[in-house]
Amino acid sequence: MTTTLATDSRVRTATPVLPTAAAHLTVRPLANGTPAGTEHDNGTGTASGTPRITGGFWHLRQERNGRDAVRDGYRQLDTAGNFRNLRIAAGTEQGEVVGPIFMDSDVYKWLEAVAWELGREPADDLRDLQREVTALVAAAQAEDGYLDSVQQVRGNGERYTDLKWSHEMYCAGHLMQAAVAQSRATGDTGLLEVAVKNADHLVRTFGDGTAPDGTPRKHDIDGHPVVEMGLVELYRETGTRAYLDLAHWFVDARGQGIIERAGGEPTYFSDRVPARTATTVEGHAVRAVYLAAGAVDVAIETGDTELLAASEHQFADMMATKAFITGGLGARWDWEAFGDPYELPTDRGYAETCAAIGGVQWAWRLLLATGKPEYADAIERLLYNAFLPGVSLAGTEYFYVNPLQHRDAALADENRSPAHGRRGWFDCACCPPNIMRTFSSLDGYLATATDGGLQVHQYATADLGPVSVETGYPHDGHVLVTVTQDGPLALGLRIPAWSDTTTVTVDGTEAHPAAGSLHTIDREWHAGDTVELTFDTTPHRFVADARIDAARGQVAIERGPLVYAVEQPDQDGFTVDDLTVDADAVITEDPREDLLDGIVTLRVPAHAPTRHEQAAWPYRRLDTATRSGGSAAVVDATSVDDGTGDGGAAPSLSPSARPDRRWRVAPEPAPWAQAVDAVAIPYYAWANRGAVPMRVWLPLAR
Repeated sequence: MTTTLATDSRVRTATPVLPTAAAHLTVRPLANGTPAGTEHDNGTGTASGTPRITGGFWHLRQERNGRDAVRDGYRQLDTAGNFRNLRIAAGTEQGEVVGPIFMDSDVYKWLEAVAWELGREPADDLRDLQREVTALVAAAQAEDGYLDSVQQVRGNGERYTDLKWSHEMYCAGHLMQAAVAQSRATGDTGLLEVAVKNADHLVRTFGDGTAPDGTPRKHDIDGHPVVEMGLVELYRETGTRAYLDLAHWFVDARGQGIIERAGGEPTYFSDRVPARTATTVEGHAVRAVYLAAGAVDVAIETGDTELLAASEHQFADMMATKAFITGGLGARWDWEAFGDPYELPTDRGYAETCAAIGGVQWAWRLLLATGKPEYADAIERLLYNAFLPGVSLAGTEYFYVNPLQHRDAALADENRSPAHGRRGWFDCACCPPNIMRTFSSLDGYLATATDGGLQVHQYATADLGPVSVETGYPHDGHVLVTVTQDGPLALGLRIPAWSDTTTVTVDGTEAHPAAGSLHTIDREWHAGDTVELTFDTTPHRFVADARIDAARGQVAIERGPLVYAVEQPDQDGFTVDDLTVDADAVITEDPREDLLDGIVTLRVPAHAPTRHEQAAWPYRRLDTATRSGGSAAVVDATSVDDGTGDGGAAPSLSPSARPDRRWRVAPEPAPWAQAVDAVAIPYYAWANRGAVPMRVWLPLAR
């Protein structure tokens, strides 16, 4: 039995990351494909047998993404003015460009999504759109390779004058990724020619020494990383070593004071500490994780073990101190930034969808480099609980921000506010096309290969070459793996860290591998042999580290790989803001095929007041107080409200208006509390019935 290792561009593959044969890796992307142009090439522009999701949970989302979202993306980009900007830069239309400086990047992310989608489901209409927009991009490019439509028009011929904010190389990085995708997935090289021309321009312009014409190169870096990933992938596709060398230079130029000398705040731009000595992530979350992913790309192509070790340490620290329970990244609305360690607010948590995507990209590269299953576990958490909430079940509406709590009567303010509900597009539209390209390329993140081995990291109904997979995952913990070829194979199966008890059955023999491991079965196989896995999806309550103040005294619930939330439409007679839950009462499961595309709901024994009126002062004393008649009363610690609406008002608040309530406290026991069953749904599915109250962290009843 053979597994085709993805090592070079001769094999058409859906993988966005395709390290060279000389790269320093533990495992490689799986590319069970046929070299294009051979007698076995299927002629569709896709490789026969390329890893492919064929059914189930992720297939439904890919279908909606390809059928609806990607095609609607063209309309959204046209309406927003992205295409018109390119036409103005090309000189085929007159006027002023619109939108933020990085408008071109959204076009490139959409083109990348189109390319991967054409690799999945070839379609003439989509191919026509790809070629139309590719030609538009090529027409806008300057003769020397420079390309940024907004800067070309607004900048009056000036370039790279304010790189900390201009995003010129950020756009270039996304151009390169889209070009590589187009080449790998479809065989078209039109965009690749544009990207190569642009990369050659960057090589002449930035780095050490002088350009071939004697011009000193600029010692400067872009304020928003991603060009590092783009350059490395372009090197992998073309073999041009100068692209890898420039990416290496950009990574090592961080933390050397370049942005600070240009007037920028270095923490925000991931420029305070060199990448190879940093111990954590900081600043703007998307910038930080994109830089980290690019650094791993450089490390595995150059054998830079110091850089790789630093990145592993940074990732571990991020997950230990700066990630939400969903895997979401970025605590602060202010500057879209990581906060301090354990600063992870629930209702004001930012957790930008793009940061989740960048986290997946970083973890995938670390998985390739090390083979460690904890990175596959992280990818799973990020995909289901940080990335997926960013898109509606229909696939065409998006969240920019993903908080873990949405309050009753919340008001929508600025464009990104979740109180609007998911939206079709944004003024800053980085997330929608980023989501599109992630769905379209998701097949490439399922499995890896080694000489004689296959490792399954993400469970989905799929064709993975030597094996096929059938499963109802993530709602069902049963997975059936069927071998499709005769011969020896070391079949590795990730055992999720959340599965307390796992059973793996082969030929009637059971094994019970440890959670958080890679269970490998190395033997001679026959086509039709099966491996059955049964994961333990028992729901569990989780408490946060005491230093995560926003979640102290609360629990979150997980079932299998899914984080759950309580959402208002499922509750009967109470609002989720008032809910308290027991620490140890039995949680029951209720499969609901009729709800939210089919989910398993959880019934959680809980408590809620029969009413909760507004108090004059929302704080009360937590000690023994004396009633006006002299009798002692014990204050209820769980709520200000005592059923009368006075809330134990402070004596300085409107005493003349409420003279008889000045010192009133709650009776014991509180007669206004009722036992209820709270119904929880997977967090990713919230807000598909309106922007309604929701919470992930549930206060414990005292």
